[in-house]
Amino acid sequence: MMEQEKYGIIDIGSNTIRLVIYTKGKNGQFTESDNIKVVARLRNYLSEEGILEDKGIKVLIDTLLSFQEVTRHHRLKDIKCVATAAIRQAKNQQAIIDKVQTETDYTMRILSEFEEANYGYLAVVNSMPYTDGITIDIGGGSTELTLFRDRQLIHYHSFPFGALSLKRNFVEGNMPTQAEIEALRSFLASQFAELEWLSDKRLPLIGIGGSARNVAQIHQEYVEYPLSGVHQYVMSKQDISEMNGRMQSFNFSEMQRIEGLSKDRADIIIPAVEVFGFLMEVIGTEEFALSRKGLREGVFYEEMRKEFELSILPDILEESFQELAADFDIDLTHAFHVAGSALMIAQKLEEAGLASLKEDYERIKVSGTLYNLGSYIDAESSNQHTFYLLCNRTIDGLLHKERVIIALIASFKNKAAFKRNAAPFEEWFTKEELNRYSLLGAIIKLAYCLNATKRDIVEKIHLEKNGEELVFFIQSRKDWKPEQYQAEKQKKHLEKQLKKTIHIQFYK
Repeated sequence: MMEQEKYGIIDIGSNTIRLVIYTKGKNGQFTESDNIKVVARLRNYLSEEGILEDKGIKVLIDTLLSFQEVTRHHRLKDIKCVATAAIRQAKNQQAIIDKVQTETDYTMRILSEFEEANYGYLAVVNSMPYTDGITIDIGGGSTELTLFRDRQLIHYHSFPFGALSLKRNFVEGNMPTQAEIEALRSFLASQFAELEWLSDKRLPLIGIGGSARNVAQIHQEYVEYPLSGVHQYVMSKQDISEMNGRMQSFNFSEMQRIEGLSKDRADIIIPAVEVFGFLMEVIGTEEFALSRKGLREGVFYEEMRKEFELSILPDILEESFQELAADFDIDLTHAFHVAGSALMIAQKLEEAGLASLKEDYERIKVSGTLYNLGSYIDAESSNQHTFYLLCNRTIDGLLHKERVIIALIASFKNKAAFKRNAAPFEEWFTKEELNRYSLLGAIIKLAYCLNATKRDIVEKIHLEKNGEELVFFIQSRKDWKPEQYQAEKQKKHLEKQLKKTIHIQFYK
């Protein structure tokens, strides 16, 4: 058996040190296969004079030696070992680099402030649908901000404070007092005032790193969120404020038991959330989105795309589809044909004044491509599997709400099944929106029937209105009997949506 290709990154942060291993799958894509974390809190070993104390260096070396057991076991040749603020701020950094070099398998590279900020930005623009935004990565000892427009980095800044140093400098006990919160806020005000490019930008704030991830997890537990996964999760300013108020009302032992919060962050989460809330005020934004991908993925994207000399993916969704297609054996030629037929039907209904669907053309393309994806697991209950898979799998480039919309449309079987699937998300949508998604599902289902034998025989679709009746003329390249049979059987779903009788006529 051939050995799988693997790739490792060690991220030496001020709070945690992580080893992440990526393994190349059958689809040719690398996915995270191991993620090992040690809470080392190196920032706490940085003396007043800026020297990383021997005790801290010992923690670092011991951690790397334990990682070494793992990387040797996996026979990893290619390991990137990068360090951020705690080592960058240490005056004895060269001695630390030398010690790592001589005592472990690794060569440690200290990232500059720009590199750290840039990797976070790369991770966001390569995995989220935002073309403009502001990213924030609060580490233990530094906070990186970037502003990007049209997916291009415009500004960046690294502040020499992070969740650990804010806790150390402003909070004496485990939980902050009101006076300590006030002092922290006035410090943040003076720091953020330095950056004129932040004020009143009204762009979404995108949080990267452990503290941001924990806030999203806490909120999901609190609201009993019906989906899994935090990447691309969106919260409002009000949500952040509520979480902050709720956490500040707890004592420390209650904090340690909050669902969604890592126990090792219980004492540093409030300073981090204060930073998020304060920054949202400065930017004038209502939207906080979570990127589960950050510095490590940024390093990874840069490495993987070296041969293309392009570290930004041209089309995130396209990339995600390629992954889905490989993972679920989707025949893309057939899938694109179904999507194309569905688009033709939608356009004809639009032209006939029967539906207003222009804004949904992109959704039709996406849902048509993914229609019936669940048959990979079981053909009989394909729609249920399609809905579950699309709802609960992270799809880079699709925010959670859009993912649910795509799942509802691509899993359409009939109105009753659609309603069952939509039930947990009723508060997310208006009745009109759900009716429209149901109509889109019925359109795609008919398009799927017109390609029942996967021979891609449909060339053109023409529609004529005849009183309360609609006639679809389907120009076909080959014999259409199986397609005709399926279309006649399933057209009732579209008839119910449009409240019209539908006739389907094939011709060559």
